[in-house]
Amino acid sequence: METTVNGEPRVLATDAALDLIAEIKRDHPDILFHQSGGCCDGSSPMCYPANEFMIGDSDVKLGEIGGVPVYISASQFEAWKHTQLIIDVVPGRGGMFSLDNGREKRFLTRSRLFGGEACMVPDTKVRQTT
Repeated sequence: METTVNGEPRVLATDAALDLIAEIKRDHPDILFHQSGGCCDGSSPMCYPANEFMIGDSDVKLGEIGGVPVYISASQFEAWKHTQLIIDVVPGRGGMFSLDNGREKRFLTRSRLFGGEACMVPDTKVRQTT
């Protein structure tokens, strides 16, 4: 599966997200993200120690942000395959099992259609990283 669409990466991160990823990696050097489509916390990008989350055969790797792989369930990928995901950070508590929990900020997924305008907060900076 290609991690780009017409040269645009399937997943990006804001500067704030990259800063939080770096903070988490100091405590947990090997992490990954999984964007599922469940209820409650399941609609947030969840950050896990890589050795504590089993990637399924049907999970799709969207790309990497800050050197961290980002996966999505196959059913969610099918619904969002025309959408670029932008991982951002907002104040609040992370998902119960996500490594952002307890840091008073949490990851949030924003999105846009490829080639379109992002649904973002003004002045939010996005960087393409690998």
